[in-house]
Amino acid sequence: MKTFMDQDFLLQNNMASSLFHNYAEKTPILDYHCHINPAEIAENRKFDNITQVWLGGDHYKWRFMRSCGVEEKFITGDASDKEKFFKWAECVGKAIGNPLFHWTHLELQRYFDYTGVLNKNTADEVWNLCNEKLKEDSMRARGLIKRSNVTLICTTDDPIDSLEYHKQIADDDTFDVQVLPAWRPDKAMNIEKPDYLDYLAKLAEISGISINTFADLKNALLKRLDFFASMGCNVSDHGLEYVMYQPAFDEEIEAIFAKRKSGATLTRQEELQYKTAFMLFVGKQYHRLNWVMQLHYGCKRDNNTLRYNQLGPDTGYDCISNHTPSAELADFLNALVQTDELPKTILYSLNPNDNQAIGTILGCFQDSSACAKIQQGSAWWFNDHKTGMQDQMISLASLGNLSGFVGMLTDSRSFLSYTRHEYFRRIMCNLIGTWVENGEYPDDMEALEDIIKGISYNNAVNYFGFDLKTV
Repeated sequence: MKTFMDQDFLLQNNMASSLFHNYAEKTPILDYHCHINPAEIAENRKFDNITQVWLGGDHYKWRFMRSCGVEEKFITGDASDKEKFFKWAECVGKAIGNPLFHWTHLELQRYFDYTGVLNKNTADEVWNLCNEKLKEDSMRARGLIKRSNVTLICTTDDPIDSLEYHKQIADDDTFDVQVLPAWRPDKAMNIEKPDYLDYLAKLAEISGISINTFADLKNALLKRLDFFASMGCNVSDHGLEYVMYQPAFDEEIEAIFAKRKSGATLTRQEELQYKTAFMLFVGKQYHRLNWVMQLHYGCKRDNNTLRYNQLGPDTGYDCISNHTPSAELADFLNALVQTDELPKTILYSLNPNDNQAIGTILGCFQDSSACAKIQQGSAWWFNDHKTGMQDQMISLASLGNLSGFVGMLTDSRSFLSYTRHEYFRRIMCNLIGTWVENGEYPDDMEALEDIIKGISYNNAVNYFGFDLKTV
């Protein structure tokens, strides 16, 4: 029997162990997509207890606690931080086979030097140990980032954001990790939302452009795009229901925009036509700016209306959608290719059944402007577990260029989530190491080093064009 989560955790053969410990383990982390609050980095937040840094905003944990029958007061309610932690401790011992069990214990090992097992019996011990450790200055937000060997972070930022905290961080010579904005214009696109006109008013104010037409909106976005670029942004991100392609003439889009401005309700077809026009416009701008376009899709959000009304969005009530038409995705990319304005693009579907479709679409739009110009993103959200990561990499290897893959992202609001990169790297090294052990790839350590370090870090440095050195 193997020891619980020892140095060779998830590494099932000698080659896997060698690849991880020699090439992946010490390689830096480039976090090109996350939801960390830049204000907490700028202010170097100190956490009073483990619940604050661990359970606040973590809808992964919240979902599992609900699955264990825990009352909502101990999850998002008014229970004390200690009570919430103890309830999580009771639950995590039941999380066999769930990545939450592994993430939890990797975080306890790497940040708190705790090698035991968290459960209801050890809850008090772990609570006291972690809280004592959190008193150290090295455990503030910036210290956790440095401890994690992170070189660069891209946050998630709305076009109306001031980016004041990014500037504050950039101007601070005492902190050498780059914290850059990432452009997330969902609110500018989602014309069907009840508060859309209110959002346009805010965008008009910050851009200084009165927004009465779709052309006005594009001009306002152009101004904000250039501002984001001046702040070091070279990454965009979109949260889409799916990648639609329902083209319409400019006059039709202007009529749809005017209809919405008048307060009328749009048809579903009008909504899709508008969003298509929006995405084509921003896609061309990303090409102009040499930005990377990230498309996250395949999620049906806020399914529990009762809880949504009580708690709001991003509280653990989303699910996978199986309506992700690959034909429209291909048509959208093709529309940008027609004018030679297709930017570097990363595709993430929440539905793992889309892996093969994405793998075949990638090959239709690759060119010499970048290695693996069109990428399949890492196994996302409900798929960032052992099976999901393996399946994504096997599919990408089978149908595309795994060696050009930009690897893992954090996609988290927690400063302790960087262990997910270690988790991913162990799974990757085990997969590739097993291929070598099975004689499916040669025992060529020079080539293997290049592949492992590439997927772990170097590919992302080169693909995004960040001001970083490869390793």
